[in-house]
Amino acid sequence: MKDPSSMPHSSFAKQHSMSYWHKQGEKALFPDLLWARPEVKSAAGKLLIVGGHAQSFAAAAEAYASAERAGIGTVRVLLPDCLEKTVGRLFPAAEFAPSNPSGGFAMRALAEVLAAGQWADGVLLAGDLGRNSETYAMLENFASKYGGQLTITKDAADFFCTQPQSLLGRTLRHSERSEESSLLSDNPSQRSFASAQDDKNQTVLVLSLGQLQKLGKSLHLPYAFTSDLGLMQLVELLHDCTTAYPNLHILTRHHDHYVVAVKGNIATSAIPGEKPIWRVTAAASAATWWLQTPQNPLKP
Repeated sequence: MKDPSSMPHSSFAKQHSMSYWHKQGEKALFPDLLWARPEVKSAAGKLLIVGGHAQSFAAAAEAYASAERAGIGTVRVLLPDCLEKTVGRLFPAAEFAPSNPSGGFAMRALAEVLAAGQWADGVLLAGDLGRNSETYAMLENFASKYGGQLTITKDAADFFCTQPQSLLGRTLRHSERSEESSLLSDNPSQRSFASAQDDKNQTVLVLSLGQLQKLGKSLHLPYAFTSDLGLMQLVELLHDCTTAYPNLHILTRHHDHYVVAVKGNIATSAIPGEKPIWRVTAAASAATWWLQTPQNPLKP
């Protein structure tokens, strides 16, 4: 940080008024959460990864490996069944759901994805889904019906950045359901359970800056996420965005920093060295962390 005496007064005051901005240096921002993570694999969360189409399952495979490295407890991977003959032996962890003639997930896969989602504590839509309208219709239906923690990246994020209504409708429906159940219940433990369910009905979007710009346009925000923003400006805008939409959490990269935005709180961390391919790995790590610290996805 610059010497305060060399900075304009307003700029210096502004940085010090942004109490929602947490900057990670060499030490972890929240070491107590690191120590509190589950040590036993059976308690470290169950993650479902959904992705792939006839031409590629790389994103799903990368997400699986990254989640294992991040310390997930149990992970399942769901691919379109057109890949079963070629992938079955190469990727023994894979399971398969109905595909359409284009090689993506068919609408008939919805029941199987929802059933696997009921098993999981959270779902990661990892990408490589192909550009197929039926597949995206299935994912949109899944997002509107699924009540757990949902992490989205790559081409799945492309779709939801231009069509965020299903994500917003999902969070509103589940939040209203949780609020209603808490109001109707005289049992404090049931009210606590409803509150915990509301915490789960949220979405992490792992986005490139271009995808973030699309999301801002789709939400009709009065500002734009452009490439010429400084880091401080991006932090301010993400603070405003995730305060207005508290159930949409955002992870992006800008000016050699990772930037995480959760309910108006922002954390930034410098990237050590160039990492041109990052979204799937970051999404798997974020999904794992979120499952293991559900009440503190970004500790305020």
